[in-house]
Amino acid sequence: MNQHHPTESRTTMSETTTLAPAAAAASDSRPQVREIGIIMNGVSGRMGYRQHLVRSILAIRDQGGIELPDGSRVTVKPILVGRSAAKLAELAAKHGIEDYTSDLDAALADPRWEIYADFLVTKARSSALRKAIAAGKTIYTEKPTAETADEALELAKLADAAGIKTGVVHDKLYLPGLQKLKRLIDSGFFGRILSVRGEFGYWVFEGDWQPAQRPSWNYRVEDGGGIIVDMFPHWNYVLENLFGKVETVYAQAATHIPTRWDESGDPYEATAEDAAYGIFELEGGTIAQINSSWTVRVNRDELVEFHVDGTHGSAVVGLFGAKIQHRNATPKPVWNPDLADDHDYDADWAELPVNDVFQNGFRQQWEEFLTSYVLGTPYEFDLLSGARGVLLAEAGLESSREGRKIALRTLTLE
Repeated sequence: MNQHHPTESRTTMSETTTLAPAAAAASDSRPQVREIGIIMNGVSGRMGYRQHLVRSILAIRDQGGIELPDGSRVTVKPILVGRSAAKLAELAAKHGIEDYTSDLDAALADPRWEIYADFLVTKARSSALRKAIAAGKTIYTEKPTAETADEALELAKLADAAGIKTGVVHDKLYLPGLQKLKRLIDSGFFGRILSVRGEFGYWVFEGDWQPAQRPSWNYRVEDGGGIIVDMFPHWNYVLENLFGKVETVYAQAATHIPTRWDESGDPYEATAEDAAYGIFELEGGTIAQINSSWTVRVNRDELVEFHVDGTHGSAVVGLFGAKIQHRNATPKPVWNPDLADDHDYDADWAELPVNDVFQNGFRQQWEEFLTSYVLGTPYEFDLLSGARGVLLAEAGLESSREGRKIALRTLTLE
């Protein structure tokens, strides 16, 4: 394990100041600060690096930590873990991080590191989580948490039996647009919610005449790729936390582009689906329809949009924006294919005002999880919640293979 500890200079400073009564008194009046060591496994990947390391953990560190209700603070100290020591050393030097290692087992055995955070590719995640559970570490992980629902549920049970707090990334719930949507739902704006229509995706270049903007493993099922495995866990927690538990799914998967080119410019067979069209029945009767595609050219305001219709009003929300139409402001169209319709339907929608200050969603969830960890409060976005997301993806793939609607079983820790 590569570690750099400038302890001598800190000791010297301490020895020169602790003899002065005034300095000691000032030190005693400062808020108590607790430093939490976090093992960050997989930070060389795009999501692990940008969202979790730079925009979350380092941002929390650089602002001096998180203030708790009693006035004390919690700060973070990461250790970077990965396969390439050279790449880790480069990242550590760039961001002023003291600790890094290519030996996960050694990091897990070190009591200084309290939390294990996983940003690995899906195929490598389950075995690493098992090690972390065996080591008694608190867990915070990306999703999907495993390749099968049974394995994801087993991980949740293992952690529960060991008394380990767990957290699974639910980043879409923290998008400004979806937070505005939740405020509308909580206010009763919609009346009875009838339906949800979601559109997600963009064109991912094939990689021949223009490099692809997603890694090639995303399009190989043998490497854990596929848009259902990638996106259905997201749709599960969005739907169940905003509209109701998913009870059934009917999905159609498609591999629209059968040949792509990898990072070396070599062609390969795309064995995983690059688009999925899903219909979800929710508890309470709401119907959700969500299209997910890496083979669609965007003709909407944002890369993801949800259109929600209710008896009293409707809303269209994206990553940031949200516009609404109340029933009192709803136009009364009349279908007439013989005449051009010059009505400006877009003008009938009103932009929802921004009444809150939104920060990076990954960072916000990290702060909530760390606060819950320190205070010992329940945390709902745990490995069991992650297992439900894997279950929906598994059911979606089964539905597409068999051409029928699949009812979801209930997952419990018992």
